[in-house]
Amino acid sequence: MHTLEATQLTKQYQGHTALNGLNLSLQSGDIFCLLGQNGAGKTTTLNIFLGFLEASSGEARIMDIPVTMNGHATRQYLAYIPEVVQLYPNLTGIENLDFFSRLAGFTYSDIKLQEFLLKAGLQETAHRKRLQTFSKGMRQKVGIAIALAKNAQVIFMDEPTSGLDPKATQEFTAVVKELGQEGKTVLMATHDLFNAVQVGTRIGIMKAGHLVHTAPTSTITADALQQLYLETI
Repeated sequence: MHTLEATQLTKQYQGHTALNGLNLSLQSGDIFCLLGQNGAGKTTTLNIFLGFLEASSGEARIMDIPVTMNGHATRQYLAYIPEVVQLYPNLTGIENLDFFSRLAGFTYSDIKLQEFLLKAGLQETAHRKRLQTFSKGMRQKVGIAIALAKNAQVIFMDEPTSGLDPKATQEFTAVVKELGQEGKTVLMATHDLFNAVQVGTRIGIMKAGHLVHTAPTSTITADALQQLYLETI
């Protein structure tokens, strides 16, 4: 069974086709990095799977359940980490994790909450600091901890390395690769070609709503991907 699947997925806005016949299937352990310029259809793809947008035609499925008309059923399997993770600045890292875990129907002990934060890469000294003191990379780690606490099988990420310094990007990459090794499915929209090769198991390049190239990252270097990307756009 595919954990995530798009079949001829199309989205039109007042005569403009933002997504045109997308076919995509991911399985447990896949980390798929979706590349393309702004307006290529990356975020539209994520938003349809998340239930934020309704497709004009075609079908999006999560855990073999159609997203349309089954948003509540599919939502239990997924987590979303946007470019700017929306958390409560006046709450600590562990308080945010506890709040969003309970919102999803999960109650954990203080020790278990700390385990999720540590697994997401957030150092123990930051667990009880307020989010208003956190860097973007630290906030993302709380977002990943929330995904772990929800036991999300499918994790969507939108420009997760934007604005991160090299060290934070390296830490993020290590955590995401571990998620894949544990059987999670990750669909990531990104402009970061180098990181896509480092973190992904597969890459795809979108242009004008079409998925025009896909390749396993094991078969392509960062330089070759950059050349292919420039030729495509």
